[in-house]
Amino acid sequence: MTPLDGVNIWGYLLDRYADRITVKRRKPALENLEKIFNATFKLANAVGFRAMNLRDLCGETGLSMGGLYGYISNKDQLAEMIEDVVRHATHEVPKMFADVADPLDRLEALIRASIYVSEILQPWFYFVFMDSRVLQAEQRGTAKESELHVQALFAAVIAQVPGLRGSPDLIAAHILATFQDWYVKRWKYRAADIGPDRFADSAVQMMRGYLAA
Repeated sequence: MTPLDGVNIWGYLLDRYADRITVKRRKPALENLEKIFNATFKLANAVGFRAMNLRDLCGETGLSMGGLYGYISNKDQLAEMIEDVVRHATHEVPKMFADVADPLDRLEALIRASIYVSEILQPWFYFVFMDSRVLQAEQRGTAKESELHVQALFAAVIAQVPGLRGSPDLIAAHILATFQDWYVKRWKYRAADIGPDRFADSAVQMMRGYLAA
């Protein structure tokens, strides 16, 4: 279960930014959005988001400058849309498990879902973590508020665990740092042949081992 995946994410962006995107034919618009963002992640990893420009993006996607302007008018809009996708995904995940009564079970569901969402949308999460410094001040503030919002949601669940030891906020921060290590340092886990299932199992065991003790 995931709020966004490799298929519906383009539809989400097209509908979300319908007032900005001037291309109205849905099929080519979806295809070009996929090209634009895949090229953005490729260039950002190769030369850095700050160094890349829209002409580079045209060369990578095969779109003309006029064609590109049908979707974005500058790099700031690209960064804004990427941050928005990550914010939407992370805010929707907790809603999926609101009816799970036992706090440890709900926390396990949140941990697994968060790891799997960051696996599916790894380039998006990686970009926000590594390149958030290039966002406009308002967007940087929004990104920080979004992370604190998710941390607070986890902390609220942790606070319901009977006999809790320690600060719910600090424990939640440790859990979020675990997710970040997964999608930022993929090379480390790839080298050790550790996939998302094994990583999620380990994260859940660590959580339960501490909170259920």
